[in-house]
Amino acid sequence: MNSTINNNDVLQLKITISDDDNTASILETVSHVRPYWNTAKIKFKLLTDGITNKLILCSHSYDGKKSMEYLLIRIYGNKTDLLIDRTAEIRNIKLLQAYYLAPQLYATLENGLVYEYLPGRTVSPEDVIRPEIYSLIAVEMAKMHKVRSPDQPKPAASLWAKFQQFVDLIPEEFEDITKQKQYVELNFSKCQLLQEIRQFKEAVNDINMAVVFCHNDLLLGNIIYNEARNKVSFIDFEYACFNYQPFDIGNHFAEYAGVGNVDYSRYPKKSLQLDWLKYYLMEYKEISKVSEYEIEELYVQVNKFVLMSHLLWFSWALIQAEHSYIDFDFIKYAGHRLEEYFKRKSEFLSMKPSLPSIT
Repeated sequence: MNSTINNNDVLQLKITISDDDNTASILETVSHVRPYWNTAKIKFKLLTDGITNKLILCSHSYDGKKSMEYLLIRIYGNKTDLLIDRTAEIRNIKLLQAYYLAPQLYATLENGLVYEYLPGRTVSPEDVIRPEIYSLIAVEMAKMHKVRSPDQPKPAASLWAKFQQFVDLIPEEFEDITKQKQYVELNFSKCQLLQEIRQFKEAVNDINMAVVFCHNDLLLGNIIYNEARNKVSFIDFEYACFNYQPFDIGNHFAEYAGVGNVDYSRYPKKSLQLDWLKYYLMEYKEISKVSEYEIEELYVQVNKFVLMSHLLWFSWALIQAEHSYIDFDFIKYAGHRLEEYFKRKSEFLSMKPSLPSIT
């Protein structure tokens, strides 16, 4: 036997799916998770949206029926275990499942996961500026932020420890000469990065911020919109953990710019953010009306923490540039994040909540 079942009915498969000819190992995986599937009726499709992991959609059709059944297999990117605690990831998925906020996890692999396919499509930059969709996203994030863990009754924010982990992993010099040249041209050292983080930490030291259970990586590709059900769902919880509330929201707003074709003119305008935050706070606080000042106060915190989102993913991109096998220009992406950080730094750090108007 090359599988066991843990206490939560999640198969633990001793299977590794390689980057090479992996048909046999995929079929073996599927045979454990869906033993009643007819091998001749199984099809695979590599989904190409991600820049960290490989995602394989497995489908099965039934004779004489139009019905289809699906599974998703996620194969971890090379050396991503340096960045991600896989044990914590699985624990967090199970925690979210208890709140109906994560797809069902069926099995773990030596280098991946098998989980439920959620019907729908990933949201686009055009979707997330539509009130009928961004209001759903705001409410779903608020639900996640209300998750409580029995193991962590008084959780601490993970942001500063995650930064230190990432900075330590940035290579002193890239093996690839072209990448090394690109990195040198960024003209931003580890020492400078640490200095910027310290300065920001001091700048927000006196701000009272909630620590909540965060997704921490809510890019548009991690949001599934089911139009028929008028519902959004979040996927990929590799970085999920307790963190500062405004970081998670600000990180999502920064992702309006996209990943493959980065365009920061898409960063949401203040009017959209305020409306988004209204929906969020009504769900988070479980009230029907939120004061303008409460919305404005969170708006200011969110935009400040967008700066840390830029620096965190700048660091991440440099690590990926050294280790990832995925065809993506990670150092160019790091440059986009760094450029936007300095472009917005002064504006965002100087923000203060507007006082409510007197009538």
